Amino acid sequence: MSLATSKVIQSRSTWSPLYYPLFRAVWTASTASHIGSYMTDVGQGWLMSSLTPSPLIVSLLLTAESLPFFVFGLPAGALADIVDRRHLLIVSQLAMAVAVGALAIVTLTGIATPWMLLGLAFALGIATAFNDPAWQAAIPELLPNEELAGGITLSGVSVNVARTLGPAVGGFIVAAAGPAIVFVLDGLSYLGVIGVLLAWRRQPTLSTLPPEHMLPAIRAGLRFARHSPPLRRVLLATFLFMVCGAGVMALMPVLGRETGHGAVGYGLLLGSLGVGAVTGATLLSRVRSRIAPEMLVAAGSLAFAAVTVGAAMLRQLYVLCPIMLIGGVAWLSVLSTFIVAAQQASPPWIRARVLAIYLIVFQAGIAGGSALWGAVAARAGISAAYFCIAGGLMLGAVLAVRLKPAAGEIIDHTPAHHWPDPVVAQEPSLDAGPIMVQVEYCVDPPRARIPHRDGGTRPDTAPRWRHAVVALPRHGRSDSLHRDLA
Repeated sequence: MSLATSKVIQSRSTWSPLYYPLFRAVWTASTASHIGSYMTDVGQGWLMSSLTPSPLIVSLLLTAESLPFFVFGLPAGALADIVDRRHLLIVSQLAMAVAVGALAIVTLTGIATPWMLLGLAFALGIATAFNDPAWQAAIPELLPNEELAGGITLSGVSVNVARTLGPAVGGFIVAAAGPAIVFVLDGLSYLGVIGVLLAWRRQPTLSTLPPEHMLPAIRAGLRFARHSPPLRRVLLATFLFMVCGAGVMALMPVLGRETGHGAVGYGLLLGSLGVGAVTGATLLSRVRSRIAPEMLVAAGSLAFAAVTVGAAMLRQLYVLCPIMLIGGVAWLSVLSTFIVAAQQASPPWIRARVLAIYLIVFQAGIAGGSALWGAVAARAGISAAYFCIAGGLMLGAVLAVRLKPAAGEIIDHTPAHHWPDPVVAQEPSLDAGPIMVQVEYCVDPPRARIPHRDGGTRPDTAPRWRHAVVALPRHGRSDSLHRDLA
């Protein structure tokens, strides 16, 4: 593997990835599917509230959809690295279509119950958990490296467009025709994505190594995340930002009510945030080309902190909506920078597992932050909670400059081929053993340094050979490790 570093490759513009036909088709189909998903959220909430008056059971809908990711997220990432991602995406999209279709059937036939609705929401969450890591890991396969940042930004735009349009369209359809029609339309939207995936002729990844198994693959993913400093910094920064940022989202219904406009005020605030994210996407590629990624994270965190201070002090809707527009720009800037950094910190062979870990950390930040700031608001008021969130975001901006979670220098994970494959007298079988592997290094004298007794180093005066001999018996257990530093 090459240890050379390279600059983070910037996209030519935010919209230039749409010039690639395959990415354009996938993006268009996924945007329609995201809109359908947000429409289904509205339909599910309305249907559940009509089936039971219990606020607890109604709130369990979100839990039923998000819990599977914590359980199946990492196995899903490992599976996406082991099998063909295109096939996994087709199966998961089909499973989501079946779950939503079943929801439409039980609603149309009038046999839906609260627990049946929760069961179908849980099934939909399982399918989503297996879809998301493979989907994120597939983006670099659809675009060249110089368009990766723009492609990830457009993926965020897709979600924010859906977040803006989906609830409004879904609410109108539910009011006009009932929730079952919403579920039918959402199910049809998955068929569009499946059609695009079937048309994708993905090049198979060739490997001379035996395939990985599930549990060792999961352990390898966790081990990589543990021992990769760039990835650890990205995960830490993402968690800290989401713990604070989730509080802004979680308290927004209360903020909308305190403006005196109720649900309309909440919808306008949420829509302003989404419009701001879409608007910010058009500016992000230019900003990325001028400032370092860690400075973009710090600036976005400070801007979101200022938005939070405004939410703590103001209750005029005509002032809060423009403020939330700025918040949408900051939100997309920070999160798209983090996901690009997570993509670039992971080699292709483990990328889906890394992104699964990233998404788990992301969801954990949302869950923890929502509960934390909800408790603070219940005890001290929403303004106090917003001021505390702003303080956390400002601390995160300082840490971003210090830790550089999305630094401009990354490791090039492209395998190096500067030495030939070893020549063996006889090819051993895969289960033969023990096997001895010997690696020798000849260090040039001008570049060699050896430890000195005073704790420092001194130049080596002669070429020195370093070699390691490792005995690997059968079944993969290592009984001896010998290092010779002659």
